[in-house]
Amino acid sequence: MENEVLKEVVTKRMPFGKYKGFIICDIPEHYLVWMKREGFPEGKLGMWLSTMYEIKLNGLEYLLVPLREKYTKKM
Repeated sequence: MENEVLKEVVTKRMPFGKYKGFIICDIPEHYLVWMKREGFPEGKLGMWLSTMYEIKLNGLEYLLVPLREKYTKKM
């Protein structure tokens, strides 16, 4: 079974701020680093953003490509 969090980071949009409307996985790394420093928000959004921070920090964005292709075709 695919991880629900990874599905959400390729389909959910940022609800506020400079990158409002961006899909979570498209938010630039520098913004995620800033949010890490300032503190991620509570709840699912914070989990999505911290997950993307770790993915980008470790150069693992390529792992999201098949998920993006799979879930963006359905949208």
